[in-house]
Amino acid sequence: MLVPVFTGEGRLEIQERPLPQIKNQDDVLLRVEACGLCGTDLNILAVPPAHKAAPGTVLGHEFVGTVEAIGAGVKYLREGDRVVVAPRLICNQCRYCRRGFPNQCEDYKTLGISLDGGLAPYVVAPERALYKISRDVPLDDAVFAEVLSCVASGTTRVPVHAGENVVILGAGPVGLLYGMVYRAGGAGKIIMTDVAPFRLDMARKNGADVAIHSREQDVEAIVQEHTDIGADIVVDAVGSLLPQALKLARRGGRIVLFGMQPHALPPVSQYLITRYELTVYGAFGAANQFPGVVQMLESGVVKPSPLITHHIPATEASKAFDAMRAGETMKVVIVH
Repeated sequence: MLVPVFTGEGRLEIQERPLPQIKNQDDVLLRVEACGLCGTDLNILAVPPAHKAAPGTVLGHEFVGTVEAIGAGVKYLREGDRVVVAPRLICNQCRYCRRGFPNQCEDYKTLGISLDGGLAPYVVAPERALYKISRDVPLDDAVFAEVLSCVASGTTRVPVHAGENVVILGAGPVGLLYGMVYRAGGAGKIIMTDVAPFRLDMARKNGADVAIHSREQDVEAIVQEHTDIGADIVVDAVGSLLPQALKLARRGGRIVLFGMQPHALPPVSQYLITRYELTVYGAFGAANQFPGVVQMLESGVVKPSPLITHHIPATEASKAFDAMRAGETMKVVIVH
C-alpha cells in the first residue's frame, strides 16, 4: 500500500508499505475511511518541529475505520463494525493512570505520532482504543470524534449552566467545536474572537451569536455590551491569551485553557484571579470522553461536518499541509 510517511525535518514521502498484520490477541485491523488533520500534525512537520513524532511513522490520529479482521482475544468488535479511534494508548500502570488521570499517563504511545496512524489506508490498533459508532452518523461528522473528545474533556471540567454566556478566544476548529458543545449544553450567548475574517465568517455560520475581530474591534467593550457583567466562561483555544481571558470573565467566572503554545510566556496578573475569584482550568487531551462523544454524534446533538473545507486524497497529503500553512482551511479531511 502507498502511504505518506513522516521521515523527519518536515518531510513527507510516499512509500510502499506492506499491509499491517495482527500480532497480538487484542489487535484489530482497520480499513481507514477518513482521517482529520489538526495543528498537532502541522507542528510535527514544522522545522524545527513544535511537536515530537518518530521518523518513519505514518501520521494521522483523528480517524474512522471499518473492522477488517480481529485477533483471537477481541471480545466486543466484529468484522464490518465501524469504529472511531482513541489514539492515545495509555499504560494503565503509572501513577497517573492509577489515580484516574489517563490523559496524564507517563508511559503512553499515540497512533499517528509514535505508531502508524490514519494517513495509511490500513491500521492495526488494540481493541481498547476503538469505539463502535453507527453507520447512520455521516462520515464527515464521525471523523471529528477524536478532537471532540478533547473538547469534551474541557467542557466536562467546566460545564455550562443553562443561559450562561461563553466567550471563546480563537475561532479555529477547536474553538468552533467548543461553541457547538457549549450550545448543546444550554449556553446563552456564544461570543467568538479571531483575527482572520475567514474564521470569523465560519464562526457566524456555525453558532456564534457575536464574532469579534480582535485586532480591529474592542473585545472587552463588546463582551461587556452583550453580557452586562462579563462572560461566565472564557475559553482560550489559542494558547497564549490568558491575560485577555482574565479581563473578559465576570467576577467568579471560569476560564478554560485549551490551546497550547509551549514557548508563549504572556504576563499574567495574579491580582485579577485573586481579587475577582476567578477559577482557571487546564484542559489537555481526553480522559474518558469517547463514549459520550459517540452518543453526541449518534444523537445528532452536535453536527461538526460544516467545518470541513477540504477533502484530499492521502497520496496528496503534502498539498493538505500546504493549504493549512497558508491559512486557507478550517478542517481538512484525508480520504482513502
